[in-house]
Amino acid sequence: MTVSLPSFENYETFRIWRADQSRWLPVALDIARGHGLKPATPHVFTTGTNLVIGLGDALILKIFPPIHRDQFISERGSLAQLRGRLSIPIPEIQFEGERDGWPYLVITRLSGTLGSEAWPALPEDQKERVLAQIGATIAEVQRAPLGELSRIEPGWRQFIARQIDGCRARHTRLGLAQKFLDGFDDILRDAATLIPLGGPHVILIGEYIPENFLLSREGDKWGLSGLFDFGDVMTGFREYEGFGYSSADVTPDVKRRLMALMLLHRASDPVRHICIEDWQAKAGDLFELQDLIWPV
Repeated sequence: MTVSLPSFENYETFRIWRADQSRWLPVALDIARGHGLKPATPHVFTTGTNLVIGLGDALILKIFPPIHRDQFISERGSLAQLRGRLSIPIPEIQFEGERDGWPYLVITRLSGTLGSEAWPALPEDQKERVLAQIGATIAEVQRAPLGELSRIEPGWRQFIARQIDGCRARHTRLGLAQKFLDGFDDILRDAATLIPLGGPHVILIGEYIPENFLLSREGDKWGLSGLFDFGDVMTGFREYEGFGYSSADVTPDVKRRLMALMLLHRASDPVRHICIEDWQAKAGDLFELQDLIWPV
């Protein structure tokens, strides 16, 4: 008897269910067989927010629960829109479909070493090289036409309004010190005027993080060899990705806007993500923190 995929009202119940592979791996393998694929040794990826299974060395199956249908729409649209427009490989869609209301994609599997695994051992000059390549990749993404991605919800205006509404509660929950929270009323007021809400908009990946890049070594030099995971893509103001300025470009208004965008980012968590040594002791408030992150 074929196992069916259930429905979930929230991510936490899905996460608990996902931990037991016996509940869903048979369905994943049945989906693969339905497309003529016969993976001898499927590999389950335990991180991430969806069901991700390696079907050998060539393919990946991603199954999205209905509560994450927006991620499916984003991933499918992004892979189609960015195909052939970047200098580094991204996955290509081989098959797509739906099972019990759960949409899925079968995509090509990229080669390389996960950025989070390779990065700590890279010498400083190689880290600078990789960072430059990341910046070039962001620029390529932002030069690409929006296409169908312009219809992804929420729109930029709605997204910023929602982030402003939940900003203080989010950072309080994540443990940001009170001396920084004290400045939130001012920076959120500034955000409403400093962050452009109208166009022109660009494609925003939202997660240029080591876990989503692959690196490869050519001789004695490391470089980018792939970018994956496009489930959080949206469109909006280009500075949301936080790149592309020299120190001479960072005026007081730009610095304030970048600070606001950093706090409003979907993944914002200064306590865990700012890597400046002793930054919480060095900065007494948000103004001093933005000067620490973007020094003149």
